[in-house]
Amino acid sequence: MDHGAPLSRRNLLLGAAAAFGVPALLTGCSSGPRPATGGASASGGLGTVTLGSNASDEVPKKSLATVLDSFHSAQVKVNTVDHNTFQENINRYLKGTPDDVFTWFAGYRMQFFAEQGLATDISDVWREIGGDYTQAFKDASTGTDGKQYFVPFTYYPWAVFYRKSLWQQKGYEPPRTLDEFTALARKMKADGLIPLAFADKDGWPAMGTFDIINMRTNGYDFHISLMGGKESWTDPRVRQVFDTWRGLMEYHQPAALGRTWQEAAQSLQQKKTGMYLLGMFVAQQFPENERDDLDFFTFPEINPAHGTDSIDAPIDGYMISAKAKNVDGAKALLKHLAQAAAQNVATGLDPGTLAASSKADTSGYSALQKRGAELVSKAAHIAQFLDRDTRPDFASTVMIPSLQSFVGKPGEIDSLLAGIEKQKATIFR
Repeated sequence: MDHGAPLSRRNLLLGAAAAFGVPALLTGCSSGPRPATGGASASGGLGTVTLGSNASDEVPKKSLATVLDSFHSAQVKVNTVDHNTFQENINRYLKGTPDDVFTWFAGYRMQFFAEQGLATDISDVWREIGGDYTQAFKDASTGTDGKQYFVPFTYYPWAVFYRKSLWQQKGYEPPRTLDEFTALARKMKADGLIPLAFADKDGWPAMGTFDIINMRTNGYDFHISLMGGKESWTDPRVRQVFDTWRGLMEYHQPAALGRTWQEAAQSLQQKKTGMYLLGMFVAQQFPENERDDLDFFTFPEINPAHGTDSIDAPIDGYMISAKAKNVDGAKALLKHLAQAAAQNVATGLDPGTLAASSKADTSGYSALQKRGAELVSKAAHIAQFLDRDTRPDFASTVMIPSLQSFVGKPGEIDSLLAGIEKQKATIFR
């Protein structure tokens, strides 16, 4: 899979990938071995498989635990680590003493570690599960050497979320252009609402705003080329992205660097904010009886040449580390996670996700999940989120602090972009 090759609607239909992943020593919360309840034997015929998980939030953590309850071939010892810690330490973790299986992301981020020999080739697993996935999902799981290293589990689109009841009360309509979006934000501000929920304490949420403004302004191909280190960050096209973003800052929730995405999502749930650009996992922060009140629209058009043809829709899944002690057990676990039945359980418990398997039963999807699947199917290009479409070191050491600096001081664009370009030149050699 070419790093810069677009995942088109015709190739894709339902998915693509994005965001970060795993820690150095995995000193997180271990659930201990989960005994097999059937199948091979009471103790698990394939012994114990260790699983390094970044599913630290309550909903995805419960979802994974429930999925593992139906795995009977081995015991699974889950080591759960805070999501951001997991991401920031992935390189040291994989080079140290990693678990057998670990949660990670498809596409470029998977390829980066596969190229370094830090992941196990699972092409034999794909010979058994390949019929359950579209070619696009297989492509997103394939290394530059043509071998597979990743099993897709779930995915989720990014969009602008809102509460239907609040919008009906206020008479708001989804905007189609940036001018309409800005006018709506002004109206919300006049109505006493904070127009845009926003948080960047964890470093990655602002990446989604940059991604969508860049794709809307300059198109998918330029965005992917920029992420691949092939474009200059001092290019006027990049400056235009930050100029546009700066123009929207007055409508963003203030003090974003001290707020988590969960807190921003709760402000949307509490009707203190009018909109929130985030992944569909925002639904995790809504009580079950309020999730039907959650809806979204795709970020509006900025440049008519590109319209709204591109979105972020990250794929999450699982890999086997190169240092795995129980490879047979790990491969059995990945086959289990690839099954439609396992993914059906996950999407039923986590309203912010969609199943990657083509054989998954979508009839039980909520209205929000059905809308999410439709949004992805109609997109011409699916990006895999900034920190998944570029080198992990560039994302963590350059882009996180740079975007946080911009959020804190949105007026200093030229020096910011010059600094990014200088560091990029050092990293992308």
